[in-house]
Amino acid sequence: MFDGFESGRIAVDGVEIAYVAAGAGEPLLMLHGFPQTKALWARIAPDLVTLGYRVICADLRGYGSSDKPPARPDLANYSFRAMAADQVGLMKTLGHERFHLVGHDRGARAAHRLALDHPAVVASVILMDIVPTAVLLTDLRREVAQHYWHWFFLAQPAPFPERMIEASPDLFYETCLFGWGATGRQDFDADQLAAYRASWHDAKAIAGGCNDYRAALAVDLADDLAEQGRRISAPALILYGARGVMAKLYNLPATWADRCTTMDARAIPGGHFFPDSSPGEVTEQVAAFLRRHPFTPASE
Repeated sequence: MFDGFESGRIAVDGVEIAYVAAGAGEPLLMLHGFPQTKALWARIAPDLVTLGYRVICADLRGYGSSDKPPARPDLANYSFRAMAADQVGLMKTLGHERFHLVGHDRGARAAHRLALDHPAVVASVILMDIVPTAVLLTDLRREVAQHYWHWFFLAQPAPFPERMIEASPDLFYETCLFGWGATGRQDFDADQLAAYRASWHDAKAIAGGCNDYRAALAVDLADDLAEQGRRISAPALILYGARGVMAKLYNLPATWADRCTTMDARAIPGGHFFPDSSPGEVTEQVAAFLRRHPFTPASE
């Protein structure tokens, strides 16, 4: 995977963030979700490089090959605000003061926070298959809780969920991966799935994912509620799986309409994991959006 990409780890305020990068042109940062790693973009990023972009795919803190620090008592170091700051620091160290931003699932939530906290660095943002955190957690209908049960299981105090998952990580994570959004094992590339599975068997990564969800309830919801009415100032594209749980339970474009200054929305064939199952369609939608919203990096 990622043939021809450079790889490395860069320390940002004491936390090393792992990344791969290739290409020249406008920089584009891509962030994965749960229960995945930067390998999510392995069949998308190379095509975007070919189209003339400098593509950087990074692991969130707590995931993949990035550092997985112990959670603080207040969980703030696993908030989306902390994850966003990691990625801004990574991009600055790589020489990119301004960039396009793409996120799926947890990466999209970190991208949303990044666009709010650091608007000057975001040229455009693409959020994939999420409703705002405040919407999901304050409009908690039965159907949402039934499908998104993992939010509340993973957020239980340590070490309960960690120990339960460690007993059979493949069972737990494959239930998540194959059970949320109209996808089965056949929809996932074998090499990418192997990369995800390697992370699932890392006890620190298991804890990192739990801490991410704990912080969502303990920190991120309060952050979002305190800033109701704030809008993403950069052009935004909302992509969602046409057959996914979120599309069935919400009008996704409507949940984002009053949170974006300029917004477009598109449905992608498949469920929640459409970047895995429909990489070509994702590449086409991302490339078309980026062509509509070019920019000149601040350093030039």
